[in-house]
Amino acid sequence: MKNLALAVAAMWVGLWFTPDQQGMRHFRRGEFAEAAADFCDPLWQGAAWYRAGEFEKAAGAFARRDTAEANYDQGNARLMLGAYDAAIACYDRALRARPGWKEAAGNRAIAVARARALDIGGGEATGGRVKADKIVFDKKAGTTTGAQVIAGGQKLSDQEIQALWLRRVQTRPADFLKAKFARQQAVRGEGGVR
Repeated sequence: MKNLALAVAAMWVGLWFTPDQQGMRHFRRGEFAEAAADFCDPLWQGAAWYRAGEFEKAAGAFARRDTAEANYDQGNARLMLGAYDAAIACYDRALRARPGWKEAAGNRAIAVARARALDIGGGEATGGRVKADKIVFDKKAGTTTGAQVIAGGQKLSDQEIQALWLRRVQTRPADFLKAKFARQQAVRGEGGVR
């Protein structure tokens, strides 16, 4: 009986609220993927995908608009993907449309610094992404379920694998915090991701 009541309530919501209003209800509840699926407005859809951690989808949604704010938000999504050259281009478009925008200039500077940090190997550009030194496939290795084996025969749990990965990330905590605080300031400031 309770499931029937929920189904009827959902039907009424669909009848009385526009897709953007339904998306806003999900967004306010923190249900960002559901909100993105409901939103028709590309800026709100992009904001929902961004908060859901789907940065590629967020960048695609923001790209459907050509405003200073949409370019800024697209740059932020590209920055989170590690596509620094694309992020710089987005910030440049935002700054052309809105000269002197402090947050866009600051985020552009972060993207430029990260792109320079990745520009390794005698000036050979990496296209804004980190590339593998060498890819090697172990044809003898079997499949593992939920654990990986490291040298010495020790199995690692998923949490240990994540901790190992985090230790190998080549971003200084100061860079991460600077990007995080810049993002939070952008959300509080004018324009930007909602």
